[in-house]
Amino acid sequence: MNTFNIKGEFIQLNQLLKIMGWCNSGADANSFIEQGLVRVNDVIETRKRNKLFPGMVVKFELHQVKIAHEL
Repeated sequence: MNTFNIKGEFIQLNQLLKIMGWCNSGADANSFIEQGLVRVNDVIETRKRNKLFPGMVVKFELHQVKIAHEL
């Protein structure tokens, strides 16, 4: 499983999808989330700005990443 290190306390879900390159734009990220295509900790997440904290796992299509603190 890949790991994404955050500098602050959290990252928003739609920002993560875009940063990871899993979508072409923020609008695409928001659309995928609204359609229920993204899971956080194995639960469908439809909140675009859901705050992701270290330890959470995000899944989208064949992608999967665990959120961690930057060392």
